Amino acid sequence: MSPLAHDQQLLARLCAERQELPWLEFKENLVDPQQIGEYVSALSNSAVLSGTSHGYLVWGVRDKDHAVVGTIFDPYSSKASGNEDLIPWLTRMLSPQVYFDFREVDTGGGVHALILEVDAARSTPVAFQSTRFVRVGSYKKRLSEYPEYESRLWELLRGSSFEAGIAASNLTESRALELLDTHAYYQLLHLALPETRRGIIDQFISEGLLGHTITGELFITNLGAILFGRELNAFPTVSRKAVRVVLYDGTSRAGGVEQQLGARGYGSGFSGLLDYIQARLPSTEAIERGIRVNRPLHPDLAVRELIANMLIHQDLSVAGSGPIVEIFTNRIEFTNPGVPLIDVRRFIGQRPPSRNETLASFMTRAGISEERGSGWEKIATEVERHQLPAPKIVADANHTKVTLYAPRPFAETSRAERIEAVYLHTALRYVSGEPTTNASVRSRFGIAEQNSSQASRLLGDAVDAGLIVVEDAEAGPRRRRYVPFWAVNEPS
Repeated sequence: MSPLAHDQQLLARLCAERQELPWLEFKENLVDPQQIGEYVSALSNSAVLSGTSHGYLVWGVRDKDHAVVGTIFDPYSSKASGNEDLIPWLTRMLSPQVYFDFREVDTGGGVHALILEVDAARSTPVAFQSTRFVRVGSYKKRLSEYPEYESRLWELLRGSSFEAGIAASNLTESRALELLDTHAYYQLLHLALPETRRGIIDQFISEGLLGHTITGELFITNLGAILFGRELNAFPTVSRKAVRVVLYDGTSRAGGVEQQLGARGYGSGFSGLLDYIQARLPSTEAIERGIRVNRPLHPDLAVRELIANMLIHQDLSVAGSGPIVEIFTNRIEFTNPGVPLIDVRRFIGQRPPSRNETLASFMTRAGISEERGSGWEKIATEVERHQLPAPKIVADANHTKVTLYAPRPFAETSRAERIEAVYLHTALRYVSGEPTTNASVRSRFGIAEQNSSQASRLLGDAVDAGLIVVEDAEAGPRRRRYVPFWAVNEPS
């Protein structure tokens, strides 16, 4: 179906409604920018309350009988305050910004209508110039004046997710399948490809990757786009979520030598992303069975798990920011938008709530990520096995950054780094049901038995830092066992 035919069908569908609805408003020649902005807010919020994916404001339709009479309003030439173009002004005045689209519909005989389609709100109610609006029946009102509506809206939004939002709409079956890498889905899940296109469509709808519009056409959800989009740039809602990889030729950001922005979805593109990164990691030469080989400085499994964690635990609602992998000669930094939902000290030993439940579930089913919480245990195990410094985790107001360091001699590590390594060692052994002792610390750091006092000092420093505690304070020094600080409050 052509875009014109689709818009004509949508207009007919909307005009067929017996009356205006909370998600539907008719106007003939509304031109006031302030009023239009308030309607965007009200329709977006009311769409959530009505259980619809969009709200609609239609120009050129008579309210009393829904006859198409035409309109003189032109959003593309209209101006707002300060002589600013209307559309960018509306976008700037909305908080959070919500996607909307003006579509002109030619009904023949020189008469045309105009449809403003507004996405339903996600995560938080949409405000215009810091005020939230809602439709009460067919009237636009301030949301704050109707606490029962506001309470219900927040309740519904808490149950909504970015993944369920719409990335592309009004699609034919063939166009939807052009935009998505459907073969990758069946390969990842080891499923047989259906014999018909309808079989694929039905499967993707059941997975929440596709859905139907009110006119019966298809839309691609944000989940579908971010997992299987052939080109993420084709989807405005997820284009900024593409993974950026930056390679530096030293230990600082002064010497970037290569930069690559991922194009494919996380599901279909994960294997290629991993191969790309691993091919660019620093390595060292070693002799194995008389053959010179290159051995990576960073364990492949740890890198894989950190990439998967970065993708799954990012805050997808943060606009204009996506995951970044930065490769230096002495470390790799994995940065994602959003702060963790649990204390960074509990990455091991606590199952975190999932910020992106549907995304995380699929990535686990596809074998890309581990069950909740176990990924960090694998990372810590690899760090210990290769005797690397403990990863550094930093969470600020907007991002979470994990740094994985290359191997370094024990003598070149700082006191703070040794304390972090002892804590990681203790947390990992605790969740594995093994005690932390002087002997286990010696093994972790490669300390000879005759230098056991050095291991005792490391344990003492971690105790002084409040990161580990003695399990039985009455035990003699040689028999002491240690647990992470949070273990003392856990039920036995």
